[in-house]
Amino acid sequence: MKAKTRSKKTGLSEKASDIILVFLCAVILFIVAYPLYYVLVASVSNPYDVYAGKTFLLPSQLTFEGYKAVFADDGIITGYLNSIKYTVIGTVFSVVMLYMTAYPLSIKYLPGRKFFSIFFIITMYFGGGLIPTYLVVKQTGLTGTMWSLFLPGGVGVGNMIILRNFFENSIPKEMIEAAEMDGASKWKSFLHIVIPLSRSIMAVMVVFSMVAYWNDWFTAMIYYPGDTHAPLPLVLRGILIKSSASATQSSMISGGYAELNKMTEMLKFSSIIVAALPMLIIYPFVQKYFEKGFMAGAVKG
Repeated sequence: MKAKTRSKKTGLSEKASDIILVFLCAVILFIVAYPLYYVLVASVSNPYDVYAGKTFLLPSQLTFEGYKAVFADDGIITGYLNSIKYTVIGTVFSVVMLYMTAYPLSIKYLPGRKFFSIFFIITMYFGGGLIPTYLVVKQTGLTGTMWSLFLPGGVGVGNMIILRNFFENSIPKEMIEAAEMDGASKWKSFLHIVIPLSRSIMAVMVVFSMVAYWNDWFTAMIYYPGDTHAPLPLVLRGILIKSSASATQSSMISGGYAELNKMTEMLKFSSIIVAALPMLIIYPFVQKYFEKGFMAGAVKG
């Protein structure tokens, strides 16, 4: 009887804890997802109704004028193509560089391993700043070229440490040693054993790099200026600046300010959705690899 009573109590406590956990997860999901949903709703609503608090869950006075104004700009397609090009090239370059630095540092008998690890970690806390970095990029002849977007920050040290921890803790050293005993070179072991076994953490590095390059506009503005080279975030920034300037100038005209200010507010919300949509579409396809790889790479060896 006592055993049955204990099992019933345990069952009830487990159900209660599951209910509480589900409730907390639902609350956290709402807190995280609602701001993005609100921006989506606000982008197709009348801005005055948005500020009046009439768009809590559903759009008010449905309109797509903001999106029409964004895509009416001639540079939006060029910006999209540029961002795709920079993101693809930058992601491939960054992931290759991360693998080329993290894997050697995961080998404990590597000569100078400790020195190189400390060298990389120091760069996480100390940097020359914007002006010295610009002078270095300029002296190396990278300004005005696409490579100025990738080479100066090609290796993210934080990502490299996660990847190194993954190699140390999740790649069986015995398998690599067995392959080398069978005559495989270190390069062949790296290509045929390490890379296939690290696809989950590779997905993490790909997502991190893609998001970083897709959202980066400041680097392009400094090192690679020009309307034909501008990535999407920089194009959207220019649209918002022009719209705000027009709204300010229209204050001299009777009745013109309100309408242009309304368009400016719609452009703000629409630009956020236009810039974030590609990453939101891609993320669900790599989510399971992202979670698995991140948790494995976060284990400290």
